[in-house]
Amino acid sequence: MAQVPKSIQNLIEAFERLPGIGPKTAQRLTFYLLNAPKEEAQALAKAALEMKEKTVLCSICFNIGESSPCNICADSNRDQSTVMVVENPLDVLALEKANFKGLYHILHGVISPLENIGPDEIHIRELLPRLKDGKVKEIILATNPTMEGEATAMYIQRLISPLGVKMTRIARGLPVGSDIEYADETTLSRALEGRNEY
Repeated sequence: MAQVPKSIQNLIEAFERLPGIGPKTAQRLTFYLLNAPKEEAQALAKAALEMKEKTVLCSICFNIGESSPCNICADSNRDQSTVMVVENPLDVLALEKANFKGLYHILHGVISPLENIGPDEIHIRELLPRLKDGKVKEIILATNPTMEGEATAMYIQRLISPLGVKMTRIARGLPVGSDIEYADETTLSRALEGRNEY
């Protein structure tokens, strides 16, 4: 890359550190902001700072919100007897679009020995106090169908099974609109295991 002013190079490098942003996208974003009105760059910077200053983790479910407890945990109209365990707050956004009406527990990661992430580095144990009063009747394990997600689900299942709470796992299989011929063996076997009466 030709020599660019240090301030431009600093912003390119800052964008590159974001997940999913490669060098070309970082350059495009930087030069977009360079040519945008000053107010637009200021609005972006202000929004990023406000997000850092005004968001907190919910003391109950560990979702991100502007108050604790979060809006979901504070909503008495939600099904208090069902808790969906997910890996991260983005999963909550997806499940809300699918109209899930229960509560959540956000782990903020998965068990991954290769990355030195064990059960104590994520919010697994914090789920246990939520099960003590008997209000929760079902835990839905909704970790991703990766090796780490499966290992995390199995760990949670072993931890919670002595408490006698019903545990289910979200179904896995073929996505709508896909072709069977392109699916891998694991996806097909899971789709067969999770088949329903028609």
